Amino acid sequence: MNAAKKAQIQKSVTDKVPGKVLSNRELNRALLARQMLLSRVKLPVLEAIEKLAGMQAQSPNAPYFGLWSRIEAFRHEELSELLRDRQVVRMALMRSTLHLVSARDALRLRPLLQPVMNRSLNGAFGKQLKGIDQETLASDGRKLVETEPLTFSELGMRLCEHWFGLDPEAAAGAVRNRVPLVQIPPRGIWGESGQAIHTSIEAWLGQPLCSSPEPEWIIRSYLAAFGPATVMDIQVWSGLTRIQEDIRSLRPHLITFRNERGEELFDLPDAPRPDADTPSVPRFLGEFDNMLLSYADRSRIMDETYRKRVFTSNGIIRATILIDGFVAGTWKLISGRKRAVLHIEPFHELSKQELDALSEEGARMLHFAVSNAAISEIIFH
Repeated sequence: MNAAKKAQIQKSVTDKVPGKVLSNRELNRALLARQMLLSRVKLPVLEAIEKLAGMQAQSPNAPYFGLWSRIEAFRHEELSELLRDRQVVRMALMRSTLHLVSARDALRLRPLLQPVMNRSLNGAFGKQLKGIDQETLASDGRKLVETEPLTFSELGMRLCEHWFGLDPEAAAGAVRNRVPLVQIPPRGIWGESGQAIHTSIEAWLGQPLCSSPEPEWIIRSYLAAFGPATVMDIQVWSGLTRIQEDIRSLRPHLITFRNERGEELFDLPDAPRPDADTPSVPRFLGEFDNMLLSYADRSRIMDETYRKRVFTSNGIIRATILIDGFVAGTWKLISGRKRAVLHIEPFHELSKQELDALSEEGARMLHFAVSNAAISEIIFH
């Protein structure tokens, strides 16, 4: 197909959807502004976590790096204290994956995401749980973890003392997805180790889940952190399906744009949308950063040709670097008692100015991560 024909087809698609067309660079700058990555912000950590609509947290230390890249003078203990004080929790939420969120948001999010948890449970353990009274199983599991916080392995084994013949992993999975469980410290505390031990959020916070959660609130929260975005983007981020009715209810309060493919984008009227040429300095993102997991189309943040170098076959999403606002490589920190090495692997050739700026930011990150190392160095591969 020649270029003129492609342009004609593209025009016919975009003409069907009203609204200004936003380029990928404009969408990129809007994302960076909302993710506090154009410049570090002076915000309380709890407020920043809520503005981000939570942070992916499979890797216990990843949120610390994510917050360090976004908050001016961020210190490890600021997040650790919030976890210990139960103002922030780690639990399965969006996409049925582990997130770090404020306690207040957790109580609102978890009821809204129950359909996501149900679908995930059925996909993972539907066959093993066929014919099982899952409500009673979940109730038994709740009693166990509220009596004594348990690992999933311990929970599964204890349940199977009474649920004979049931697979322990499936039993624990049923409780994980049907009971709102949180991981409790020391899991997630910087510099400390420990297995993932769980209890219910109601027992941990001494509060019930929100009894009347508002679906429109979760959409607003997403758009504030990631917009402008399509309906499919919102569904990919949350794991929810069939949100079109909620979008219709919100439409009078939203504004719309188009992306370069002609798809309709929704946004909050007062959300930041900087110019495409707004400067963007190098940044380090931690593993599983939500910026890479919150869109059906990631082109506003990463070239699709880099996908396999970031998203591994075993489900790991590598820590990445941003150059001019876009994913341009990966990084890995290897530290011992005396020596810390930051390995950086760019995906394409960087200019001397970019290398110098990245090295300066890397040196600052090394000091944040391993300030007591006698020797620290940066190696570019």
